[in-house]
Amino acid sequence: MSALAVAIHAVAATLWVGGMFFAYQILRPSMPLLDGPPPRLKLWLGVFDRFFPWVWGIVIALPLTGYWQIYSDYGGMDGVGPHIHAMQGVGWVMIVLFGYLYFGPYAKFKTAVVDEAWPAAGEQLNSIRRIVGTNLILGLVTTAAGASGRLWVL
Repeated sequence: MSALAVAIHAVAATLWVGGMFFAYQILRPSMPLLDGPPPRLKLWLGVFDRFFPWVWGIVIALPLTGYWQIYSDYGGMDGVGPHIHAMQGVGWVMIVLFGYLYFGPYAKFKTAVVDEAWPAAGEQLNSIRRIVGTNLILGLVTTAAGASGRLWVL
């Protein structure tokens, strides 16, 4: 069961952080190729509508598999290193930020795109961009901690 938990945890983290990296570093800079705000904003809505259900599954899978490993493999929080505590804390911050993004700026963005209120949609997209950028940095730091933390000398 632990091997399965580790695999699910690693794949879930990779999908979330990789998806954010793709959106922020690859897709976003390519948007000027589309002519004007309406097609760009509609494309972003399509991307978010496909990516966010995956993220909801991921934000459920990561804590479940992480705590499974902590309690089944290490006997609880006292048995893990500081990198696991750091991953857990940063992971919860990322989850809270995603929840805020989803129920706040994304909900407003979706409504604005459907209503063709392009300036309002653009404002919300800027909020989403900042949150995704923050979560991307946090996700990269957490991934590095998870991969290298057992080698830390404290």
